[in-house]
Amino acid sequence: MNVREHLNSFKAFILAGTAVITFSHFVYNLFGYTIPGVVIDFFKEFGAAVIMLSVFAFALLWLLRARPQKRPKQYSVVCYDVFGSESKIDSLRTEFRTHDVAWSFMKQYKKSYPLYNFALVSQAQNSEKKTIFRYI
Repeated sequence: MNVREHLNSFKAFILAGTAVITFSHFVYNLFGYTIPGVVIDFFKEFGAAVIMLSVFAFALLWLLRARPQKRPKQYSVVCYDVFGSESKIDSLRTEFRTHDVAWSFMKQYKKSYPLYNFALVSQAQNSEKKTIFRYI
């Protein structure tokens, strides 16, 4: 073999090596950075879309199921003695328009009259009996 043939075989070896290195670099970038980056971005956006859809679905279902409550317009405080029977204490206010005011008065009555129990009641619209909201 002469020098020229060795040089041609060396050039072929270098050319093949360069092609392998270039291809392996391309495959490494493709599978190492490009495809994972695209897949991760896709799933990030997809996850955000799923979360937003579930939030909107929950809000829509909640709005459809939530009904405005019809609160009573009149509340009464009923006194019970130690034996559990209904009794009346003179000079106590027993009729109220709001739940919070009636509850506040009830707590004050309990401090003033510790041997009595008090119930916060109201008449529901579709009921014959009174409903007890609080009892102390």
